Amino acid sequence: MNAHAQHNHSLIRQILSAIILGLGTLLILVLIFSFAMLIFYHGRILPGVTLNGEPLGRMTTEQAAQVISTTYSFPQTGHIVLQDKDSKWMVTPAQLGVSLDAATSAQNAMLVGRSGSLSTRVTDTLAAVFFGYSASPTFRFDEEAALNYLLPLTSQINQPVKDAGLQIEGADVIITQGQPGRALDLAASLESISAQVRTMQDGVVPLTVVEEQPKILDLSQQGDLVREILSQPFTLALPAGQPEPTGPWTIEPVELAKILTFTEVSDNGSTKIVIEVNRPMMIGYLQSIESQVTLEAANARFIFNDDTRQLDVYNHAVIGRALDIENTITAINQAIAAGKHSVDLQLVLTQPTITDTANAAELGITELISSQTTYFRGSSADRVHNIETAAERFKGLLIAPGQEVSMSDILGNISLDNGYAEAPIILGDQTIQGVGGGICQVSTTLFRTVLYAGFPVTERHAHSYRVGYYEQTASGHSSNLAGMDATVFVPLVDLKFVNDTPYWLLMETWINTSNYSLTWKFYSTSDGRQVSISTPEITNVKTPGNTIYVENPDLAAGETHQAEYAADGATVTFDRTVTRSGEVIVSDHFYTKYEPWQAVIEYGPCTEGMPPND
Repeated sequence: MNAHAQHNHSLIRQILSAIILGLGTLLILVLIFSFAMLIFYHGRILPGVTLNGEPLGRMTTEQAAQVISTTYSFPQTGHIVLQDKDSKWMVTPAQLGVSLDAATSAQNAMLVGRSGSLSTRVTDTLAAVFFGYSASPTFRFDEEAALNYLLPLTSQINQPVKDAGLQIEGADVIITQGQPGRALDLAASLESISAQVRTMQDGVVPLTVVEEQPKILDLSQQGDLVREILSQPFTLALPAGQPEPTGPWTIEPVELAKILTFTEVSDNGSTKIVIEVNRPMMIGYLQSIESQVTLEAANARFIFNDDTRQLDVYNHAVIGRALDIENTITAINQAIAAGKHSVDLQLVLTQPTITDTANAAELGITELISSQTTYFRGSSADRVHNIETAAERFKGLLIAPGQEVSMSDILGNISLDNGYAEAPIILGDQTIQGVGGGICQVSTTLFRTVLYAGFPVTERHAHSYRVGYYEQTASGHSSNLAGMDATVFVPLVDLKFVNDTPYWLLMETWINTSNYSLTWKFYSTSDGRQVSISTPEITNVKTPGNTIYVENPDLAAGETHQAEYAADGATVTFDRTVTRSGEVIVSDHFYTKYEPWQAVIEYGPCTEGMPPND
């Protein structure tokens, strides 16, 4: 290295050393200055320190706190706007629990240059002395005070969630709209307020409100549907083509309104209202019309054609029907949902066993197996009418193989509504006017036809006394018919027998009003049975007492009426034996005890010679 280069390097080292020495000296001077300031202002705030523009230098903390407390007014004069949608509440920070901590704020000013690292202390001291230093105030936020302010706001903000409503008053439809639920979230709102007040600036704080949507917000569409449903009567009817039509049945709007219900149903996570009928109430209504709808299945009825030996249809077969209540309610609900005003009743149909196409051969009806005729000369028109009405119930009727026949069941209710008239009947120990008098002429004829057909008789009751009608013949009277009567009093006293053959039995009844006769015919196929009936044996004959005379206020003076005819009492028995191929298959002993019956003559008041002197 030459001398010139060595000189340059030496010069550089000298300069650097001087700089370093100068900086070190400066640093020492700064440190000395800083320490001197802290020593000089011991117990006092460094000069140049301000808070909110107020100089606090050279003050003690107590003096500074006094100045701060009187000059810093943000908690009282600041403006915080709490907002919820269009609603706003202007509030001061102080109302929200914000307050200035003057003592702590003065302490913050005192700590300038006295806290932090050494470099921080030196830097803060120099900054305060030469440039000024703005200390930070300390505020306190009392959340309880803020909460006390927010709580009254809940009455203005909070609202319960409400589902839309639908109700009916009379026939008017009333809809109430749904309402979202709203609740002020106090914790989240306090956090937002705290963030704002920390800035020590005016501002707007959006309050946190939690909303809950109703399950059903709007029912306008359903309301329109209900109004349409109630705009006219709702009609129930039998499906087209049903035999023996009845109905229709109409439910007026004001009545329909009482049985409509509104049911919430979940649908893919949402809730909807389904308009239906109240099930128990609709069941009750349908049950009230059920008897009008029900139609028993009935086999076809036939007349045996003696010439062709085939069956001629007398009454067509009837398909039975019953009201299907559950499916009808479903159909009604579907109609209502579609805004319809009528629906067909839903039915359960039952097919008859024997249809119109049945033929004699397949039923085993090939010949006449029994026929009996009784006579009723002297009967009143009402009695004849009842005989015709009751006999018609059996005409063309088919009895299945093995079936027990109950005459009471076939006759049904004996009433004026069913076509019967009032005529004399035997009730207990007297003859009175009653609905259905004359039916025993029919039961007696059936009993004799059953006897001679050889069918087992499972229930039979005789009359209380011998009735002349039942011992009439074509030419007069015959005691050989005594004890061969049968009485029926629906539903207590019955006549029953069994078709114990493998063939169907066809019954025919024929009335001849010219000679007052009833003929009963059984058509089937003979299984070879033979019937033997003994002549009735009459014993213990007892004559009745004297004629009884009774005043009847319903008769006019001089008018008389014979209410009862005298009849001898007696015990009558006869036997029946039914054989087939020499084997006895039925053996009966019939026993009848008739009471003696006194004649009764009624007369009007003041009738001369009544009652007669004995």
